[in-house]
Amino acid sequence: MNNKIQILVADDEVLFRKGICFLLESFGFTIVYEASNGNEVIEYLNQNSKHPDLILMDIKMPELNGIETTSKIAQLYPDIKIIALSSYISGTFITNTIRIGASSYLPKNAAPEQMLETINAVLQNGYYFNSFMRQHITQAALKASQNAKEFYSDNLFTKKEQEVLVLLCKQNTTQEIATIMQLSPRTVEGHRNNLLQKTDAKNIAGLLIFALRYNIISLDDTIDI
Repeated sequence: MNNKIQILVADDEVLFRKGICFLLESFGFTIVYEASNGNEVIEYLNQNSKHPDLILMDIKMPELNGIETTSKIAQLYPDIKIIALSSYISGTFITNTIRIGASSYLPKNAAPEQMLETINAVLQNGYYFNSFMRQHITQAALKASQNAKEFYSDNLFTKKEQEVLVLLCKQNTTQEIATIMQLSPRTVEGHRNNLLQKTDAKNIAGLLIFALRYNIISLDDTIDI
């Protein structure tokens, strides 16, 4: 049920933030906190042992902006999923936002249905890329592929780690991967953590970008994301 999903909304534009919160509550989500800058987000997370499942993070905020806040949360609280909000749309900007720890990107002029679709996908799969994001992430991956070869080697991952990586990129859940590979969910989580450590990725979205950059997988191989 959506009302079990707790969301924090961070945006310094009060009217926009209140509108987002109203929509989220109408969809059945629970708003646990509203913040107007990144410092308030970090302070809330530090002072509360129970954290939100997801944060809608405005990129342009005073004091501590959304980019810096996302990077900090990815380091301190990696289990919290973040969707970046911005009026600025650029392929490079979106890709960099994903790399530092966001699971998806949502333009501020998006329709409510698009917001709901993005949130549900991120909660279920760990990331969400629409066609615009896919195009620019692929371009960024191709541009980086020349330098990427200097880092990646065929023995970076074990065979099982690479299998888990491909299945994660195809939006399989931990339980689904465990069933496919005939492993325990705990073992799958262990492989995922090893992948994150070896690639220095912040989340599954980061793993997908890594896999694209090194031609481990192509977007044509993934489920419709």
